[in-house]
Amino acid sequence: MPSVSDWQAAARLIDHTLLKPEATADQVTQLCREALKFGFANVCVQPYYVPMVGSLLQSSTVKVCTVIGFPSGATLSECKRFEASEVLRRGARELDMVINIGALKSGDHAAVQADIQAVAEVTHQGGAILKVIIETALLTREEKIKACELAVAAGAEFVKTSTGFAGGGATAADVTLMRQAVGNRAKVKASGGIRNAADFQAMVSAGADRVGASASVAIVRELGAP
Repeated sequence: MPSVSDWQAAARLIDHTLLKPEATADQVTQLCREALKFGFANVCVQPYYVPMVGSLLQSSTVKVCTVIGFPSGATLSECKRFEASEVLRRGARELDMVINIGALKSGDHAAVQADIQAVAEVTHQGGAILKVIIETALLTREEKIKACELAVAAGAEFVKTSTGFAGGGATAADVTLMRQAVGNRAKVKASGGIRNAADFQAMVSAGADRVGASASVAIVRELGAP
């Protein structure tokens, strides 16, 4: 885990994110420039911008990340699978998919696992990794644990707290719970409402392997980046 004094190590744990529906091409271009400057893990954008981001990040170590079934998670598994295959074909290397939250809360665990597995299969065929957004703000403690278990069973590399669009984001308590639920079988990504170095360090200390943030530049500058 990085110390708060090591901004470069911190940057490598950050998914530099812009998922607002009104995000412009100029804003996404700036996002990529910042990622290249500071060395963030990836740039995470809406699917529409994947080709452009891939072109801007070409020959760098910064990966292209996008979202699937975002932000509600209620699209058909066939649609999620197709969306995943298309963004992979266009250059995405990390996919953050939203689970079927309604199915989980209805107790249809088989449907939730099948939904994740459908995307996981395509993702892995494309040589990419899958992060599963469980949307902690909408779940009970038991549902959070079950969602993590289903994601691991379906083959996901990460479980992720939030979209940032459901009225709540990451908390250290949720990250700790998710870390305990997956153990060493998967990694944990904290996302939503992480705005400064203290927030970042709290998530890492709680067990997050990756942090999604739109305030990435402010975070690393607070940690000493030029």
